[in-house]
Amino acid sequence: MSRIKTHVRKGDLVQVTSGAAKGAQGTVLEVQPGKGRVLIEGVRMIKKAVRPSQERQQGGIIEKEGPIHISNVKRVEVKAEPKKTKKKVASKK
Repeated sequence: MSRIKTHVRKGDLVQVTSGAAKGAQGTVLEVQPGKGRVLIEGVRMIKKAVRPSQERQQGGIIEKEGPIHISNVKRVEVKAEPKKTKKKVASKK
């Protein structure tokens, strides 16, 4: 069984490049390499009907993130703050 390599990991900041959610940014919640899909926080929210259970007494409709194909996502580089550097002044003797 070989492992499928992907260009994004859980926790990466990504941007959607195509589809209905084009331009949206969020962090990766889950990567499904076998299916070639990713879940991104706050992107492609879907509604799902849920039956009543022990933890949800009411049941009803919940909103959760839907998967997006991994090829429609690119990783966004987070630029680090510029560091302050001191110039070394050569002393004249």
